[in-house]
Amino acid sequence: MSSYVLGLSGSPVKDGNTDAFLEHLLSVVKGKGFETESVKLSDLGLRDCIHCNFCMVKQKPDRYCSLDDGAQALFEKVERADILILASPVYFMRQSGYMASFLDRLRVFIYGNVAGGRLKNKVGVSAAVSWLRHGGIETTHLSQIYGFWTLDMIPATVQNCISPMGASAVASPGGSGKFEKDVRLGVTLDEPGLRSGMAIMDRAVELLQLVRR
Repeated sequence: MSSYVLGLSGSPVKDGNTDAFLEHLLSVVKGKGFETESVKLSDLGLRDCIHCNFCMVKQKPDRYCSLDDGAQALFEKVERADILILASPVYFMRQSGYMASFLDRLRVFIYGNVAGGRLKNKVGVSAAVSWLRHGGIETTHLSQIYGFWTLDMIPATVQNCISPMGASAVASPGGSGKFEKDVRLGVTLDEPGLRSGMAIMDRAVELLQLVRR
């Protein structure tokens, strides 16, 4: 059975460290019977949830939300995904505003009169990129895992890497916080971080197989 893995980048930086880390995670399953796709939230012009409660009583199959900003197409991708990756840079010890705002919009899958419950038992992967080794990685993971729990999803966790909560990488050399002008994509040099991405994705695939059984 073919599976679909969707990765969402919460970074406003084009082809930056978060995007590169997300592509690394997707590469773990690419060519192994998985269709993969990445979407950059900052490119979509999505609006913030206004808590109008349209989704609770007025949803239709082609319109889950009252806001006419093109989110429906992304909702459909999220609903189709077997594994959903939320990849965010660390901002102020937490996930980025783009990612937090989009998570708020996913209430259409909690209270929706049509789409409510449709993310239940899907596998969620949290990915975080910080400048410092201990600069907010786990608080970013927590904010994203809370989202998975609220949606009745299953977070992928492993014990044998940097953080059991999710794929974790740093953008500065060794997480030292030092700036080297010749290094643009520090995550590609972070071997422990890259290994954590592989471990989390392997676990996500294992969870998907268990759910399907």
